[in-house]
Amino acid sequence: MLCQVFPEEYQTQLDHKVARLQALLPAQTEVRVFPSPPQHYRARAEFRVWHEGDESFYIMFDGDSKQKVRVDRCPMAIEAIDALMPELMAAINADAALRHKLFQVDFLATLSGEMLVTLIYRRPIEEDPAWSDSVARLKTQLPITHVIGRARKQKVLKDSDYVVERLTVDNKTFVYQQVENSFTQPNAYVAQQMLGWARGMAANYLDGQGDLIELYCGNGNFSIALADKFRRVLATEISKTSVASAQFNIAANQVENLTIIKMAAEEVSEALAGKAFNRLQAVDLASYAFQAILVDPPRAGLDDLTRHMVTEYEHILYISCNPETLARDLESILQTHDVLEAALFDQFPYTHHIESGVFLKRKA
Repeated sequence: MLCQVFPEEYQTQLDHKVARLQALLPAQTEVRVFPSPPQHYRARAEFRVWHEGDESFYIMFDGDSKQKVRVDRCPMAIEAIDALMPELMAAINADAALRHKLFQVDFLATLSGEMLVTLIYRRPIEEDPAWSDSVARLKTQLPITHVIGRARKQKVLKDSDYVVERLTVDNKTFVYQQVENSFTQPNAYVAQQMLGWARGMAANYLDGQGDLIELYCGNGNFSIALADKFRRVLATEISKTSVASAQFNIAANQVENLTIIKMAAEEVSEALAGKAFNRLQAVDLASYAFQAILVDPPRAGLDDLTRHMVTEYEHILYISCNPETLARDLESILQTHDVLEAALFDQFPYTHHIESGVFLKRKA
């Protein structure tokens, strides 16, 4: 889509997504829809940089023609990124140290006002004092909180490699560290609605006396927001960076009933079946009374072992980024569970991507 937005077409494309999701869910399932702002919604953006003579500019490549397209502004990006883009490129064009062999510019912003810019080069920058001085000036002249310089086998930090987002849900503020090059929800407006829906499922259907287990927890996005709805929460994640970020977020949100362990979903299945893991020596699995399981798998959906494991829980909260693999997984899960509620979260307007949530309960 190359950064274009079409607000007049937004509702039509959303309706198509709803129809597609409903066709994949059990008949008569009502889908609650959480729309996105029709423009200025992405908190992440990446652009290649093209050099022609004395001018450099952002480009993207057309998905069909594969041709480069100049991009000066990006109304898909949140307003802070969209406004910064031309100012930053003007500064780059005016400074040889910033411009020389610059290959790509990445933006990571927050609703809370922080901005991280990554400048990626095809030359060494670590020992370049002129580049370092230029970056220091950038931060005083433009609304940039942090700058990262990257080159082959080099990563130069100017302050920090993360921003701190603050999301408001149910009149509560949740704090999340978002690390450069790590997965975070790109549409913070819809992310707030996703957390609100998940909290609503717990509040409406569970009594708050049981425990929650979450697989694929990332930086603790859902676990932290749901912690006050359960007695205790045990969450697992395989990425070392995400686990470290989750620990940061647990402390920042002063959550005391959440434990994060670095394990793959398949290993969790084995551990719950009785297999011993050194990483679980400090975790007394037998002391948990899991009332629900939350899964937020990658696009491939659940593996065979995990798909079977989730059916052992009374309630299942399934967050999906791929409706086709969700439908495949539900074929198995619906043998033991019924869908109570479903939702569509329009994280990615003007694309075919669908983010959805399904809340299930074991059959009577």
